[in-house]
Amino acid sequence: MKLSIGPGALVAAAFIGPGTVTACTLAGANFGFALVWTLIFATFATMILQGMAARLGVAGRMGLGEAMMQGAGTPALKYAAGGLVLAAILIGNSAYEAGNLAGAALGLDAVFGAQGGWSGSGYTILIAGIAALALGVGRYRLLERLLILLVIIMSLAFAASFVLVRPNIGALAAGAIPSIPSGGLLTAIALIGTTIVPYNLFLHAAASQRRWTEATPEAVAAARLDTRLSIGLGGLISLFILSTAAASLFSSGLRVTSAADMAVALEPIAGSAATYVIGIGLAAAGLTSAITAPMATGYAVSEIVGRSGDDHALVFRGVALLVLGIGLTAALSGIRPTELILFAQAANGLLLPVIAIVLLMAMNRQDLLGEYTNSRTENVLGVGVVGVCLLLGIRLILRTAGIWP
Repeated sequence: MKLSIGPGALVAAAFIGPGTVTACTLAGANFGFALVWTLIFATFATMILQGMAARLGVAGRMGLGEAMMQGAGTPALKYAAGGLVLAAILIGNSAYEAGNLAGAALGLDAVFGAQGGWSGSGYTILIAGIAALALGVGRYRLLERLLILLVIIMSLAFAASFVLVRPNIGALAAGAIPSIPSGGLLTAIALIGTTIVPYNLFLHAAASQRRWTEATPEAVAAARLDTRLSIGLGGLISLFILSTAAASLFSSGLRVTSAADMAVALEPIAGSAATYVIGIGLAAAGLTSAITAPMATGYAVSEIVGRSGDDHALVFRGVALLVLGIGLTAALSGIRPTELILFAQAANGLLLPVIAIVLLMAMNRQDLLGEYTNSRTENVLGVGVVGVCLLLGIRLILRTAGIWP
């Protein structure tokens, strides 16, 4: 069988970005293994939702935004639904983009420091420039493959660190039991947001439609396998990151504020090389996500307004560059990068239920998917995922308002 980069691998590479490194490291450093269950839930939930998105693209031959507009009903409802999703995806992805750029800049700063007068802002602008060139020209397939390779290198480093740090397996297993420690709600939502990334549902449907050109049982089966393997690997790597931080940083008193601080988790094993390993991986992951987040937004908007999602379409490129520009402005605003990344992940966690409900509605349309509509089991699992995400989001809102302790 010929190995190739499928849509699932692209999605997995997108969510193994700086937000994943930051959120998982902060979760492990601040709460030990207590939030392992969140990653387990998020990984299986991602398989469920991304599998639906891939099936929509392969069997339905359309993206998520296009399916939503076709099933909206009356023109007034269609415009209201389109406006809501447009606002949500633009705001959410702009916040996420700021975290991508800030995280990639942290990686470059950890590797190169202030070489030649470069600073954090300079690195941020450099990353944004590369992403803008890729999005504007549209010839970024080779770049994506290179970035995925660098993310895999980072992932292998965390896998090795997991083995060498020797985390307490009993404590790790105990973390699979759902509980939210004091002060851990925002981090729990951030972990969900960094794994079940809403914009990836748009990206996966559009990419699957282009990868498998016919709605055959073989194509649907291949899309399912591609999704499960890729998302499963991504979830495992996230678990390695959290476990490494829990074993090395929890109760140490060290505060994680930058990529250099994150590297402390590996320094007892790899010495100063840990800084370079994490820095390179973080920069690569950030740049990958800095391209895929605007790309997914471009697909969503072009589908909702009735335009083609082709890479060279004016709407696609204009929206993608707009998201990049807003993200750059936010990244240069002076907000601490780790706080920006964590906020972006929490925002994704709150946005997720809205997008997931739209996806579930599309996956039950017989006129669109025929025999490939959701089964009863798939609907139950999908509703369960949405329900958990809604409860976590509502609890966060009520706690912020002082209603829920």
